[in-house]
Amino acid sequence: MLITAIPPIALTVGANRVVRGVAIPHPVGDPGEEPAVEFEIRKKLLEKALRALCEPIKEQTLFE
Repeated sequence: MLITAIPPIALTVGANRVVRGVAIPHPVGDPGEEPAVEFEIRKKLLEKALRALCEPIKEQTLFE
């Protein structure tokens, strides 16, 4: 499972579960946001990643 801002590259190299991140320099957050907003962004991405890990898949899957 990979969190990335560039899903096509992750899929090209064979990652089977890909979660779209925020931006290239900061895929798992946005340091320009207030701390409380940043926390929520990170929390939602982590929850999405955990759901992606639990999801049965048969082929590469992009989780938006």
